[in-house]
Amino acid sequence: MINIVLFEPEIPQNTGNIMRTCAGTNTKLHLIKPLGFSLDEKAIRRSGVNYIDHCEYYVYDNFDDFLSKNNGEFYFLTRYGNKTYTDFNYQDIKANIYFVFGKESTGIPKEILKKYLDRCLRIPTNNNIRALNLSNCVALVLYEALRQQDYPNLLREDPFKGKDYLNL
Repeated sequence: MINIVLFEPEIPQNTGNIMRTCAGTNTKLHLIKPLGFSLDEKAIRRSGVNYIDHCEYYVYDNFDDFLSKNNGEFYFLTRYGNKTYTDFNYQDIKANIYFVFGKESTGIPKEILKKYLDRCLRIPTNNNIRALNLSNCVALVLYEALRQQDYPNLLREDPFKGKDYLNL
């Protein structure tokens, strides 16, 4: 099972987009407080459209609360990581994999990252930017793990128009 963890997310539109991505990939979402918004905020609903009801998500009071209720393989996305997200093998579909992403403004605190130095990953970029958009980062990393697992339980053809739609 693949899990996405947002540590103190601040921007409701990002979280709404991530909820939509999780709903479409059977991925659990974990939100660690404080949140920079209310979960019933219009911006989340607008970004997630009608799909938020299909997103399985959990909210935790803090990082220790999250750790006490979850166990598995933890990977931390940070611009300070020395390995890329593609350097790891996520093929074990029985493993509980958690990708932890930090808040948009400051990321994951150094105190947390220091405990997991061998699991600090980065998405390569040039020096023109500090970081990519959070929801884009989640999609990149999540789909790499899903690709390695051969997209378990995901559709390979459109469920509404069918696989022959383009041939008609």
